[in-house]
Amino acid sequence: MVGAKKQSNIITYVILIAGLLLIVLPLYITLVTAFKSNEQSSVSYFTLPDPVYLDSFKEILSSERYYMALGNTVYVTAFVLIGNLIIMPPMSYALARRMPHSRIYRYMYFFLLLGIFIPFQVKMMPLVKLLSALNMMNPTGMSVLCISSSTCESVFLLVGYMSAIPRDMEEAAYIDGAGTFLTYRTIVFPLLKPMLATVLIRQGLWMWNDFMLPLITLNRSWKYWTLTLFQYNFQTDYAVDYSLTFATFVMSMLPILVFYCFMQKAIIGGLTSGAVKS
Repeated sequence: MVGAKKQSNIITYVILIAGLLLIVLPLYITLVTAFKSNEQSSVSYFTLPDPVYLDSFKEILSSERYYMALGNTVYVTAFVLIGNLIIMPPMSYALARRMPHSRIYRYMYFFLLLGIFIPFQVKMMPLVKLLSALNMMNPTGMSVLCISSSTCESVFLLVGYMSAIPRDMEEAAYIDGAGTFLTYRTIVFPLLKPMLATVLIRQGLWMWNDFMLPLITLNRSWKYWTLTLFQYNFQTDYAVDYSLTFATFVMSMLPILVFYCFMQKAIIGGLTSGAVKS
């Protein structure tokens, strides 16, 4: 019995170490390559830089295109998060509370769920043609498209969470004379913070790191580039400037890391609050 338990622990630790290496090794390669010249990188990806090469960072920080790409990425991410924050909770509240009593609302909910199962590659070309016809091949147009694309998953998560919230407080508010909007704003919305934090974090990371959607909608001009397109365009038909590319990876990770360091308690608290019922 003891031998079997020990063997099980060994297998568990081997799997955990393998998973840790899968996470740490790409990060290590990114960091060391960012501080190497292309000549050093061609020798080995795993050795430490000797000497440390900083010209890539100097070139990026002196590039107007980097700041334009950074501004576009911040703009698109903020636009999508604010749109999700304004639109998704009230939409989900209406569906969660009306579905038990209305067949139309149930059909609307299941229609939205179908969008989760449609791959992006299937709807990619029709969406691009639609944006082009509406003259929306720009960061604002892509942001609107991302808000609509995130509707299915966000509503699914929020409706499921709202369905588990007891309606006693809402009914008490109605008895006291509160309307639907006041009840939603003062009672329901504050209870949504744990799931809303999950939705916004998922959408924020998606928008900051997304490559495919900016590639097909924003690659017409460098003034529309996001950070992922800025990185992609260091690649030519015949070569890749690895030093600049990996230095840009590091630069694009820094805002997220700084944000996480300052907001760590709030993020973890938002994700875990409400997980244990009092």
